[in-house]
Amino acid sequence: MGLKWVDSLNIAIELDETYPDVDPRTLNFVDLRDWVIKLDEFDDDPHHSGEKILEAIQAAWIEERE
Repeated sequence: MGLKWVDSLNIAIELDETYPDVDPRTLNFVDLRDWVIKLDEFDDDPHHSGEKILEAIQAAWIEERE
């Protein structure tokens, strides 16, 4: 079973492992969306993301780093 947009914590963990040198606080939502879609485990409609979903993923990623 792949990652869905609602799996913000698991997506954040995958992003942290895939992009360890990136500061998630400086990432824009366009790049964040593209990076999520490129994750091997991602299995959802790319068009179903929105600002709230991306904010949740970014916040989870920042929390994962701390």
